[in-house]
Amino acid sequence: MMKKQLTACIIDDEQHGRDYVALLLENEFPEVEVVFQGASVEEAYSYLIKTTPDILFLDIQLGDSNVFELLSMFKEIESEIIFITAYENFAIQAIKNGATDYLLKPIKKLDFIVAVNKALENIKKNTVLPVNNTQYDKISLPTLQGFKLVNISEIIRCEADSNYTTFYFTDKTKITVCKTLLEFEAFLAEYNFFRIHHKYLINLAQLKEYIKGKGGQVIMNDNSVLDVSVRRKNEFLQKLQVRD
Repeated sequence: MMKKQLTACIIDDEQHGRDYVALLLENEFPEVEVVFQGASVEEAYSYLIKTTPDILFLDIQLGDSNVFELLSMFKEIESEIIFITAYENFAIQAIKNGATDYLLKPIKKLDFIVAVNKALENIKKNTVLPVNNTQYDKISLPTLQGFKLVNISEIIRCEADSNYTTFYFTDKTKITVCKTLLEFEAFLAEYNFFRIHHKYLINLAQLKEYIKGKGGQVIMNDNSVLDVSVRRKNEFLQKLQVRD
């Protein structure tokens, strides 16, 4: 059973549409709490710029606008997205925008249940779990087969590639997971990791050398050479308590 309380946001310009989705969630998925409802692109943007719900229910036509205008305002949205619309011709565009599912109005209860279960399964599969251990601090990395538990101290660096992140380890192995680097950054920062570049998150305990330059470069214990972005350079050097 999934933990309480997962969150959902419903964007639909028709009140009865929002009420019906909320009622279905209340009856079929009590572990999902509706934390926001909106009727326009502007309302949705004001909320989503501050908060990321677990599931987004998005009507496609919102008055004189459509929801793809909203999605274009964000580089990425981490929520599971379930599109709800009276129109069939937006399916391809919805898929390109990361649709978990695409439901046609009037919503059929069974279709709704299947869609939400799919979203919940994705959330469960992709959740990064910290694991307490008396000897090691570990992190759980989702894989196609399940997940792997790895020692955080053995991670040398993490490298972003669009919606994927590759972890490089001291034993020269690597693991690629279907999650963005941003999703790991805050958690690993507590373990002395620092994001030196939009592509790289490094374990400072595995740092071997810094090379001066406009942004500079680092050499890690696996001899990988990584660029430091200009805008992150000062904070990085302050973190190391050194001056360039």
